[in-house]
Amino acid sequence: MTLHVQFQTIFMMFLSGICIGALFDIFHVLSGKLRLPRWTIPIVDSIYWIVAIILVFKMLIYSNEGQVRIFIFLGMGIGICFYFALLSSLVIRLTLILIRIIVAIYRFLKRTVEIIIIKPIIGIYRLTVIILGFLLAVAIFLYRIVLQLLYPMWRLFLWMTKPVHKYLVIPDWLKKLKGRIIALYRRIFSK
Repeated sequence: MTLHVQFQTIFMMFLSGICIGALFDIFHVLSGKLRLPRWTIPIVDSIYWIVAIILVFKMLIYSNEGQVRIFIFLGMGIGICFYFALLSSLVIRLTLILIRIIVAIYRFLKRTVEIIIIKPIIGIYRLTVIILGFLLAVAIFLYRIVLQLLYPMWRLFLWMTKPVHKYLVIPDWLKKLKGRIIALYRRIFSK
C-alpha cells in the first residue's frame, strides 16, 4: 500500500467519521421531532448502525479495496471529533430548518388541496342536496295540486259511469288499485 493510498484512505475515513456524526445528529433530531415510542429506539439505533457500517465499508472499499488498518480507526475518530467539535450544531440547525420547511410545505399542500378540491366538492354536494330538496318539495306541491284538481273530475267520471258499473265485471286487481289510490289520496290530503 503506497503512501498516497494511505493518505487517501485516512481522508476517506475522516469524511466517513464526519458522515457518521451527521447521521447520528440527524437520527437524533428526527426521533425527537417525530416523538417515536420508546420501544422503537432500538430499531432506530439498529438502522443507524447498519447505515453507518454500510457507509464506512463502501468508503473503505473505494479508497483501499477494503483493507482494514489501524490508521482507518484513527481517521474515523478524527473525523467524528472534528464533526462534533465544529459541525454538529450547524447540522442540527439545518436539520431543524429542513424539518420546518417540509412541515410548512406539507401544511401548504394540505390546505391547498382542501381549498381547491375538498371544499368545492362539499359545496357542490350541499348545493345539490338543497336544489334536489327544493325540486322534491315543488314536485310534491304540484302533485297535490294536480290530485286536488283531478279529484272532482274523477268523482264526476265515477258518477257518470255508475249505471254502467252494474253491467261491468271489474277485476279484483282494478278494485285493489282503486282502493290504493283512494287511500293514497286520503293520506296525502288528510294532513
